[in-house]
Amino acid sequence: MSRAAQLVARRLLLGGALLAASAAATAQSPFTGWQAGAVVDLSATERAIALGRREPGVALGHSDVSVFGPLGPHLRAHASVSVHGKAQRLELEPEQAWVETRSLPAGLQLRAGRFASQIGYLNEQHPHADDFVERPLLYRAFLGNHWNDDGVRLNWTAPTDLYLRLGVEAFRGRRLVPDAASSRRPGALVLSGRTGGDLGTSQSWQAGLSLLHNRREAAVEAGHEGEEEDEHEEHAGHDHAHGAAFSGRRMWLGEMAWKWAPQGNNPQQQVRVSYEHALVRGLNRFAGRSDQHQAGYLSMVWRFAPEWEAGARADVLRVRAPHEGHFENERLRETALMLAYKPTHAQVLRLQLTRQRSPAGFEGATHAMQIQYVLNFGSHAAHAF
Repeated sequence: MSRAAQLVARRLLLGGALLAASAAATAQSPFTGWQAGAVVDLSATERAIALGRREPGVALGHSDVSVFGPLGPHLRAHASVSVHGKAQRLELEPEQAWVETRSLPAGLQLRAGRFASQIGYLNEQHPHADDFVERPLLYRAFLGNHWNDDGVRLNWTAPTDLYLRLGVEAFRGRRLVPDAASSRRPGALVLSGRTGGDLGTSQSWQAGLSLLHNRREAAVEAGHEGEEEDEHEEHAGHDHAHGAAFSGRRMWLGEMAWKWAPQGNNPQQQVRVSYEHALVRGLNRFAGRSDQHQAGYLSMVWRFAPEWEAGARADVLRVRAPHEGHFENERLRETALMLAYKPTHAQVLRLQLTRQRSPAGFEGATHAMQIQYVLNFGSHAAHAF
């Protein structure tokens, strides 16, 4: 990014923060019901980890400026621009720009534009709202860390006490598989279902299942391996937050989450447990039935005091990587421990220790210490369960 573009990014971030702070202070807005907010995510990383998104040293993480609000009685809109560091530069990109219905009958809701897919438990959530500095291996390997794309979504929510939501999404898919050997439109289809409810006054749960049908086959190694790698690296330099490292024709992704808080008093004490597992098949035209990718993680976070949280997460990734006309097994295990201090709702200071082990394939597997500071200005859209 040029110096001029970096200057624009800094001004956007600062301007959004000032606008959000002003709106929060005056409680008046030139657009009735519209709100603005900004998030600054800074991290200090000892060393880069395999498939990690944080660079060594002090760097800007997934920061953004956003505005959202109603468009009359029947629609609402959201727009955001993300800013992050890459190779000691600032990169700026439009992250979300969508319009959604508010009053369709029969529990239906339609969204169109650029937005994050609702596949999985974490993908719709902004990375700076996560419990750990880095996302699970599943997301970093299969969804480019945080998959947002251009498309449409139709959801149906059942009119029942038990929460039940079914949805279908159609995307171009180019932000998931940037360099494709073949593609048809729409590039990616997502079918998803999610249900959940309460168990008394102290417990709540949620479970879901998603299917990603990807029509964009990743570029196949075929004699021009060096050329393809150079193109991929060049592209990655311009699109840091997107692009799956490993993809396939179909991905099944199951999710479960459970929360406990005494008498529902979340601010005082809470336990959060989440588990996800993904299976990817149809890697490319040369793959056999036994060639597939798998990844899963188990995470637990304990808020043991109003301002303090501790957590642990265990990840595993198993892939069949194409190499000179055949496939090779590659495995990566990751364990993360974190301690977070949250003096206010708008601030998080987090320390994380990460250890990776790779029996095969991932030469960059290592261990690292990371410190993250997240600061919120103004308003932000409500986070999911």
